[in-house]
Amino acid sequence: MKKNIAEIIEVSNEVYDKGLVSGKSGNISVRFKKDEKDLIAITPTLKSLSDLCEEDIVLVDIDGNILTKGKPSSEVNMHLEIYKKRSDVNAIVHTHSPYATGFAFSSKRLKRLEGFGAIKSPYLSYIEYEKPGTDELAKSASEGLGNEDVLILKNHGVICVSDCLKEAKLLAVFVEETAKTQFITYMLNSVEDIV
Repeated sequence: MKKNIAEIIEVSNEVYDKGLVSGKSGNISVRFKKDEKDLIAITPTLKSLSDLCEEDIVLVDIDGNILTKGKPSSEVNMHLEIYKKRSDVNAIVHTHSPYATGFAFSSKRLKRLEGFGAIKSPYLSYIEYEKPGTDELAKSASEGLGNEDVLILKNHGVICVSDCLKEAKLLAVFVEETAKTQFITYMLNSVEDIV
């Protein structure tokens, strides 16, 4: 368990330092087994991912019962619904990275580029806007993710999932770089049209 918590703190620092979250936004969780039960370690609400310590990480069971001190992220239900629907997912990274979130606020779709697994569909999956922290968002996100590893939340941000936290983080970084490349491409193409 301490290893999982240490990894969450390390990844939280990394996603903050890389600019994938800012202020007190974003959340990260890991699922692990203890005494044959699924437990989830998740970042707290209203605290920056830049300076977390071991005591900040909150443990909950799969039903959302809080097992330690502190208050889990307001998106805890979204994490739990994803874990309930996806036995292959053991880590979730939810970011508000600027380029990918820019696409989430626009009418443009983010293309799925080579570099992170097989391309099963031309665009990253997305769901329509639901208010953050609500049961509606939790349900919509868990259903929208399906068997995908990335989900764009319209007017909100990005969810990346994997069997381990390192892979989920790498995917979040890759999605942001993909969005940046596509944004630059759109800008260059629009300049060509003007000239």
